[in-house]
Parts: sequence; C-alpha cells; structure tokens
Amino acid sequence: MAGPVNHNAMATVGYTVPWSATAGREVNLHLSSARPITQVTILRLDTPEPETQSWDIDPVDPQPGRRDLAAGSYVFVDSTDLKTLDRVRSIAFELYLTRNSGFRTIMVADAFWIGLRDGRLSVEWNGRSLVSGETIPVNTWLELSINETSEGTAMRIKSGDTLAPYCFEDHFEQTALGRVETRLLFGWNGDPDHLKLNARYANFRLETAARDLNWLFPTRLPRNGIPSTGPAQSIYLQVRNLPTFCTRSMRWDGSSYDPKFVPSHYDAIHCHDDDMGAADWPVSYRAAVPDGAQAGVYAFQVHHDGGFERIIFFVASTDARAPLIFLVPTATYLAYANEFLPEQLFPWQCEDRGHRFAVDNNLRSLYDYHSDLSGVSICSCNKPKTTIRDDYEYPLCGCPHNLPVDLHLLRFCHRNGIRFDLVTDHDLHARGVECLKGHHAVVTGSHPEYMSIEMEKALRQFAVDGGSIAYLGGNGFAATVAIQDDLMELRRSSLEAGRTWDGSVAEQMLALTNEPGGLLRNRGRGEYSLVGGGISLMGFDRAQPYTRTEASHQPNCKWLFEGVQDEVFGNGGIVLGGAVGYEVDATDSHLGTSPDTIVIARATGFNEHFFQDITRWYEGGETELQAKRCAEMTIRFLANGGLIFSASSVAWCGALPSDDQMNDVGRLTLNLLEHLSVSQSGKSGQTAAE
Repeated sequence: MAGPVNHNAMATVGYTVPWSATAGREVNLHLSSARPITQVTILRLDTPEPETQSWDIDPVDPQPGRRDLAAGSYVFVDSTDLKTLDRVRSIAFELYLTRNSGFRTIMVADAFWIGLRDGRLSVEWNGRSLVSGETIPVNTWLELSINETSEGTAMRIKSGDTLAPYCFEDHFEQTALGRVETRLLFGWNGDPDHLKLNARYANFRLETAARDLNWLFPTRLPRNGIPSTGPAQSIYLQVRNLPTFCTRSMRWDGSSYDPKFVPSHYDAIHCHDDDMGAADWPVSYRAAVPDGAQAGVYAFQVHHDGGFERIIFFVASTDARAPLIFLVPTATYLAYANEFLPEQLFPWQCEDRGHRFAVDNNLRSLYDYHSDLSGVSICSCNKPKTTIRDDYEYPLCGCPHNLPVDLHLLRFCHRNGIRFDLVTDHDLHARGVECLKGHHAVVTGSHPEYMSIEMEKALRQFAVDGGSIAYLGGNGFAATVAIQDDLMELRRSSLEAGRTWDGSVAEQMLALTNEPGGLLRNRGRGEYSLVGGGISLMGFDRAQPYTRTEASHQPNCKWLFEGVQDEVFGNGGIVLGGAVGYEVDATDSHLGTSPDTIVIARATGFNEHFFQDITRWYEGGETELQAKRCAEMTIRFLANGGLIFSASSVAWCGALPSDDQMNDVGRLTLNLLEHLSVSQSGKSGQTAAE
C-alpha cells in the first residue's frame, strides 16, 4: 500500500544521503513536510551547546510537501519485457500463504486475477467472478498452475503436505491467459490502495508458444532483476520494496542449514504487506561539507511554522588528528530505528513523537514483527529514522537512549578538553582497520550491540596492533549484522530470550552475505573474548551504583581511580537514575572471558524486574546464577601494551556530569580517556598530533 506520510506526530521528517559523510562531500536532505518550511540550517550537536554552521545550503526543492511511503513487497515482470513474449500458455509457481485478511492478490496477468477475500479463494477474469468460496490452507507449501487447454483454462492448487493434503481443481471455458502485455504481478494488483500479500513465493515458470521461462530466486539478495534460466534471451523478474531472500522453500528437508551447500532449499522469498525499502524521495536541500569541517554529529535543523525538527547525520574523520577516535554505533541506531513497541506488549513510560510517527506510518524496526508475525530482518537507512534524535526518550524506560546518551558523553569530552576524531560503524565496515590507524584508542558509545564481522575484525586487529579499546557501554559486540550500501540485515535466533522475535535456526543465514547471523560468539568472536564480558541482566527499573573491588586498589589500577571519592559511586544519571542499568555485563570464563581480565567494580542489588538470559547454563546451579545477578566493570592489560576497559553498563555514559560539574563517574572516565590520550603504549601507529 502506498500513501502520503501521516504527519500527525511530526510535521517534518526526512533522511540524509549519505548518512555519514566526510569533509569536502555533499549531503542531500530528503524531506516530507505537512507545513511550509521557513528555514534550514546546519547544527553541530556533540559540542556542549549546539553550534550553527555557516555551510552552503542549496534549496533544491525548498517546499517538498507531503511525500509518499510505499509499504509492501511484490514481484513482477516489467511491461517492456512482457511485450516481447508470445502467447502465454501456462503460468506456475509455488506459494506459501501466511496471515492475510481482507482483499489480497496472489497473481494478476492482465485481466486474469487470482486472490483472497478474507482467506477464501477468488478468481476473476474481465470483471467476472469465475470461482469463489474455497478456503486456501496457510502455512503450507502449495503448487499453483494455470494452463491453457483446448477447451479453455485449467487451474490447479495442490498442497505438498501429506498429512494435510489439499487439492483444488477447476476448469474455465474461456481462455484466461493469451497475450499478457501490460501487467504480470505476484502479491499485488497495482492499485496503490491495495494491501500486498503476506506469502512466500518460489520457482516461477511461464510457458509461451515459443519458449519456456523459469525463474529461481538466488539465496543472496540481488542488486538488480532476476534473469530467467535457459539458453534464450533472459526476461527479468523484478522484486520491489525489500522482501526477505534466503528463506526455506518446499525443497528444504532439514539436511543442511547452509544455503551455500543446498541453494535449492533456500530459493524462496518472503513478501510482507509492511516491507519497506528505501523511501526514494527527491532531494529537498543539499549542503556542502567544507574541507575544514571537523568530524562530529550534525543535523539539518528544519524550521516550519510550528517549530522545527533535526535530521541527524555524521561527518567522519579521514585521518588521525586526535589521539582518540569515537566509534558511533550506527548499526545499533539503525536496528532500533522506528521501533513499533506495541503498547499491549510493552507498557510505555513516556511519550515520544518518533515512536508515534512509526506507529502512524506502520514503520518497523529490526526488533519488530511483520503483520504476519515473522520477524523484520532487513532495513534501509535511506528513509526517515524518527527515533534517532538528540531529544529522543525511549518509551520503555522514560529516559534517553542511544544517540542522546552518546551525545552526553561527547559533550563531556568537549567540556573537559578530551580531543577525539569520529567514525561510524558504517565507515568501519567499509574501510576496516585503516580508519582507526594513527589513534591510541577507540572509544565506544553506550550501546554498541550490533557488529558486522568486518567491524569486529577491525577492532580486534586494532588491539593486536597495540591500540586500546574504551568500551563505555553495555551489551555490546553481541550480534552479527550484514551491511551493503544503504541496507542492513539482522537474523535472530534465540538471541533476545523472549524480548523480541526469534527466527528459525534454519533461517539464520544472512541474505546479504550468506554468512551466519545470530550471536558473534557463536562464530568464535564477540563480546566475551573481545572486551571481557557480555549481557548479564536487563531491566527498566532504577539503575544501581558500582562498588570498587579489592583489585581496583592494586598499583596497576590505581591511576584509574585517582580522585574518585567514594568506594560506592554512580548513584545518579539521566538513564534510570544511576550508572549501572538498562542492560549490564558480567564476565563468564565459560563463554570466553580471558583469565587476565580484572574485575575492578561490581554492582548488585538488582530487583526481580531485571532478568537474566534464561538460555544461559551455570555449572554451579542456582548459587552461581544468583551470583551473576550483577554487573562487572573490567580492565585488561594487553601484552602489546594496550588495554581494554569495559564500563559494562548502557547507563554509564548517562551518569557523567552535566555542565561544568564533576562526579566520580566523570572523574574515572576522564582518568581513562586522559591516560589513553597520552599513553604511548596504548596506540596503533603514530598520530598526526604528535
């Protein structure tokens, strides 16, 4: 379904291309607005106060009006290709229906239409209803064929399920196919107001008077159309709006979970009525990033007659100008962007206009379900990401989350003279360890949960080369994503212990790469072996403080606590009122924590509303399980001279002081960052500042 943007919650929304730019490049702003735009400026947001930038802004289309959002994926053959075909004698394909209500299209070939009306089969030709009333089974593979015969048209739908056999056959006296010249669509009839079909498709076959055509879906998401097989000139099958590739077809028999070995078992796609790819809106404004622009977090501030909105983008470093480099967790931002958060499942603690916009416009994040209850696994960053804002508050905890918490850290750094360069996860994925070289240490944000293999490899190599990692968050480096151009894919499998959708283990392979999704540690990587710990608890009640351990008083750790006044610290903050909360980490040698990892602070006292991963096994039983209801701040001194520090809490950065104040969390963080800034041992290569 396509329709104009619902602006009830936000008068103006947009996105930038690229999301992360470098000095000397242009950034295009794509807008939809229900109100006249009165002014557009550029702000830098990671400074103590937003700073207006005097960049050149070109008003390409200064009054964009209300744009459209197209929801739902479908399959088709372009009319140009159709006109090259002879008379169509047969169309056949495999179909797996999921949950559909109302009026839906299975297939339309010019005037011949097959679809559903409230789950019942309906067939029409030239406006005449030929068959109706037959209920088609769901959640089972069907083979559907329409064949021209000497007496008219034969139609057959047959189930391959031997325990629940189904077969529908009918014959029409009229010839229903013939020349198909204008439209051949699957899952949609071409009407913008018509809902797409929730279903899987596979193995399309089309027989004409001159040749036979067959289309097989690849296991990797194609960049262009899908060519027909065979010796004749290819006719291309097109897909629109990002259906899910690399899904099980009727040939899957459980003998392998890897599409690289059995591609014919994964030659199906899953179309959803709420799939959404790139928005593809025209450019409204274009800004030139000056050659001397500093790396940081920026926004287009778009004023309208009722206020303004800020559309976030990043300017990334291209060389080392500071000893530290901040890694913006854009993969995590994108996974959470536009989270639907159904209120019957997740009671809201506060309102946020970005979430209301997502609900109003049927947007989904990679934490959400499609309308047929399959998980959302792929998204584009080239569409509005209305929950990625500097004033964002997460409805589940009634406080800032992700970007505003990371901005709190960066503003703290600016106020206290900590110099840093900046790159995003997407930059690190594309450029690898090269974009980290020349820096002493990488500093993370509050919640770097998602990593591509390329990103994780780069961080490991940076540490091997002598660099340090200051992990200032919690539940980081946990799960695999794949990134390609504007797309990011996440396949879950028993990942979130009931907090979000679980995919089948048999469909854990990523369609962008055909590599395994799921947890990084299941690929011999990830949080425990990289930074020393992984998520131990998650909850939205009040955060806890840390208490120093005896090890924190040893000479090798003394510098980190210089000026920290109390043994117990972190009793306040903008995230749940403390330093240790939301999601927190602890060590686990069984899962890969190195034996030289030192626990320097521990937080306990989390109530029953903080829950543990129910899939985790503890050798010591209930006693060990209860002992791990904690968060553990750690440090590890590497043999090559670097170190890895883990704050082990999503709330940590939120406990840093505001304005020119100082507290123990700020003092410890400042000690760490100052040490890493000047340390000659914790670095990778030479910095430009030396």
